[in-house]
Amino acid sequence: MTKLSKKRKRSESVAPTEQNEGKVLPSVRYSDESKPKKAKWVNKQRVMVLATRGINHRHRHLMEDLKKLMPHHKPETKMERSKTLSVINEMCEMKNCSKVMLFEGRKKQDLYLWLANAPTGPSIKFLVENVYTMAELKLYGNCLRGSRPLLSFDPAFSEKTHYVLMKEVLTQIFGVPNHHPKSQPFFDHVYVFTILDNRVWFRNFQILSEDGAVSEIGPRFVLNPIKIFGGSFGGVALWENSNYVSPTKYRREIKLSAKNRSFKK
Repeated sequence: MTKLSKKRKRSESVAPTEQNEGKVLPSVRYSDESKPKKAKWVNKQRVMVLATRGINHRHRHLMEDLKKLMPHHKPETKMERSKTLSVINEMCEMKNCSKVMLFEGRKKQDLYLWLANAPTGPSIKFLVENVYTMAELKLYGNCLRGSRPLLSFDPAFSEKTHYVLMKEVLTQIFGVPNHHPKSQPFFDHVYVFTILDNRVWFRNFQILSEDGAVSEIGPRFVLNPIKIFGGSFGGVALWENSNYVSPTKYRREIKLSAKNRSFKK
């Protein structure tokens, strides 16, 4: 046996003893004592995230950004346009999911977001505006993958009934369950939901220190609520936004106003 192999054997025998020296064993140990168990994972809700065919690349990147921030999500392939939205309830049952986040694209430029509690409801339909992905923003904030977020809501969420319902749905979907197997056991970023101009503004910040210093991570987007349904992707309309203007109608009005200006000249 060479000197090199002797040294290697000696180092291997010394290494475990050094590791054991750092551990402090209890002074008394009983034979019938059970092993310490891991913390119980009670809240086992999962969010199924999927999109319909017709979303563009920016909308797809936004969906991927949200998937990275949600360790409790379950991915699903794109849904065909021919299928009705009620089929998603059956997909959730097969995936063992209780919440749904559906990105619905139209005309390759408009993005709608469905947040639903499957299969009983309620469900909320939003128009997604002012989308900025993480790759576009290139901000300095950062967080560990799988870490749990703090949820910060504007006080205006408790003023009206439909905002209270939105707050509960957003909390159940974006909040990572405690002791989830894919999550980290600490908080290092915060989601901020603010109500401004009858819309819900989303921001994601990294927590730098305990004194409240933060740095934005991304993505950014604005949710314009359209309608709240009593069921999952349907049912009785509990609330409807009277100030909502569809993107198609808005673009048509801009064209008409531009045409009228040209006629006046």
